[in-house]
Amino acid sequence: MAFGRYKNSEAARGLTLVSPPFFYAITLLAAPLAAVIMFSFWTQDFLTLDRTPTLENYRTIMTEPLYGTLLLRSLYIASAVMAVTVALAFPIAYFVSFHVPAHRKSLWLFLITIPFWTSYLIRVFLWKVILGYNGVLNSSLLGTGLIGEPLTFILYNPNAVVLTLAHAFAPFAILPIFVSLEKIDRSLLEAARDLGESRAQTFFSITLPLAMPGILAAMVIVLIPTIGDYVTPRLVGGPNGLMIANLIQTLFLKLNNAPLGAALAIVAMISVATWCITFIVIAKILMWLTNKARGLT
Repeated sequence: MAFGRYKNSEAARGLTLVSPPFFYAITLLAAPLAAVIMFSFWTQDFLTLDRTPTLENYRTIMTEPLYGTLLLRSLYIASAVMAVTVALAFPIAYFVSFHVPAHRKSLWLFLITIPFWTSYLIRVFLWKVILGYNGVLNSSLLGTGLIGEPLTFILYNPNAVVLTLAHAFAPFAILPIFVSLEKIDRSLLEAARDLGESRAQTFFSITLPLAMPGILAAMVIVLIPTIGDYVTPRLVGGPNGLMIANLIQTLFLKLNNAPLGAALAIVAMISVATWCITFIVIAKILMWLTNKARGLT
């Protein structure tokens, strides 16, 4: 009888709704992560896997300069991609939110998602064609006489990686910023203008602070997958554009050293989490200082 009442209760219905995604997350997220953590404490000599727990892999990562160099380069490239993507995404989101009529905003958001219709790999190859030695960009510049010979610094370097990834992840940054801008009460902007503030003052005192949650979300959404990307650095990065994910792939698939690759993946994950938290804390401090200077706290 008691079980029958519980089965028909609101708590039981909520548990029924939550259970499928919970088990989905455990199966496809938590379990693989636990396996990676477990592997990181093992060692492997080609085909021989030693399951004795050890910190040897982490010791190797800390003492070998190659891993630190690639990790720092990856953080630098991912941060550059994040900055470029958010800087380019904000004006687009601002335009759609404030200057596009309400009945056309859905169309604009639909157009923003069009890049997702094609394969990510195809988009990377297209950028390789555009930036190549005899690619579209060099051919156009040569045809107009702006350059005398093809540019060599636009492909197979970190700049090409940043440009390609910024284009690939632009929609991920535009959408959260747009949502934050849409939540801004337009009467606040009108009140600021009525009190004598210019458009620039209104933007920096009201619009930008209120849009900061969306900007932070865009930064995190772009930063996390970027540092784990290995396709783009391989295709357009060249030797100086390779990132930590390329080395992890090599350790797993070519060098047959899954434990070291797992340890490197854990270190990269901790590093990017620390980097994200640092960005968020700095942004919160800056917002607090700005509000304090304006007498809002």
